[in-house]
Amino acid sequence: MQLNHVANRLAARHFETVVELLKAKLGFVELRRTERSIWLRQPGTNVDLQFGRSDTVHRDPDKRRSQVSFLSEAPKAALEDLAAWAQAHGMEAVVGSYSDKEFFLDAPEAFVDFVIEAMTPDLADYGVDVGPISPKIMD
Repeated sequence: MQLNHVANRLAARHFETVVELLKAKLGFVELRRTERSIWLRQPGTNVDLQFGRSDTVHRDPDKRRSQVSFLSEAPKAALEDLAAWAQAHGMEAVVGSYSDKEFFLDAPEAFVDFVIEAMTPDLADYGVDVGPISPKIMD
């Protein structure tokens, strides 16, 4: 098997606003849509995001440990820009930090089970050569 996508939940009320945020500010492209879900991909990447509409009012108090993560040379500023866009479109959004190199954006009424993280690229320099995909993975 080969990793294809990761799925998270968005409050139905803010579903279209979050989708538009990802398209307008981060260049995501819509791949497929059903009545309840959407699949998006950011050009240059190969793991897709799926978001499902959710009517749940429960928010996991531990959701900051589940992130959709991005790399940025200026992660805090990048998330503050997203937060300003969200607020201008009627969605509460706050930026917090895990460290001086890792920040998160939460839109508490919209993000059911995750936050958006941005971190400096050096944190993703793992020093490991993964190599090409093995044909056995696709079996």
